[in-house]
Amino acid sequence: MEFRRIFDTIPDQFDKYRPRYTKALFDDLIAYAGITTEKSVLELGPGTGQATDPILDTGCDYHAIELGEHLCAKMIEKYGDRNNFHIVNDDFITHDFGKQQFDLIYSAATIQWIGEPTAFTKTFSLLKPGGVLAMMLTRGDYRKPNEALYQTIQKVYDAHYKPEIPYTHGGFRYTAAPEYGYTDFETREYFGERVFTADEYAAFSGTHCDHLVIPEPHKTALFDGLRRAVLDAGDRIVFADTFVLHLAKKPLA
Repeated sequence: MEFRRIFDTIPDQFDKYRPRYTKALFDDLIAYAGITTEKSVLELGPGTGQATDPILDTGCDYHAIELGEHLCAKMIEKYGDRNNFHIVNDDFITHDFGKQQFDLIYSAATIQWIGEPTAFTKTFSLLKPGGVLAMMLTRGDYRKPNEALYQTIQKVYDAHYKPEIPYTHGGFRYTAAPEYGYTDFETREYFGERVFTADEYAAFSGTHCDHLVIPEPHKTALFDGLRRAVLDAGDRIVFADTFVLHLAKKPLA
C-alpha cells in the first residue's frame, strides 16, 4: 500500500490524535487570502478535518478532495450538513476539475504527497489570478522539553523500528513555488504545545504512516515500549510545536 493511502486504514484514530493548528495561523491566512462568503476554497487531502473548521466557518464556498474512502466518509459525517461544504473522494493528481477555479488552495501536511511538479503546476492552474496557495505543516519537538525521556525513546526505536517499507518521502521543496510561476512567497511560524499521556502518545505514534508498516512482533513491541517509557517518566510527554505556514500567490496577470 502507498504511504499516502495508509492513513485511510485508521480514520477514527487519525481524527482523534493528529495535531490541529493554531487560531493565529488561521486568522492570518483568512485575512491574507481575503476569505469571505464570496470566495471559493479548495483543501487538498483534509484527512478528517484537522485544518477544516476555521476555513469552513468563514462561510466560503468550501471544496475538498480526499484520496481516502474512509477519511472522506468521516469528513461527510462531520460536515455533510453544512450548506457550503463539498468534497470529492478522488486523487488530486488525476482528478479533472473541469472549469473550477479557486481563490485559495490550501494543504495541511498533504501537498508533499503529490510530488513537486504536479503539486505546483496543477494548483497554479486551478487558482484564479491573484489566488493564494497556502501550505502548512507541524514540526513537533519532543527532545528539548523531555531530554531524558527522549533518550529512552530512542532506545526503543533502535530496538523495534523496523518498517517493511522504507519511508522515502521528504524534502518537498516548499520554497520552489516561485519556480512554477508563483510570486510573493513567504513563510510564517506559530508556536504551540501538546501534552500526551503514555496511552495518548502511543496512539498518536500509531498515526505515523511509517509506523503502520512495521511487522509483528516489532510493531507491538514498539508501541508497548513507547507507552512504558512515558509511564516511567511520570505519564507525561510534551511536544513543543512549530506550525509553519508557507504562502504564495498566482500573479494577477
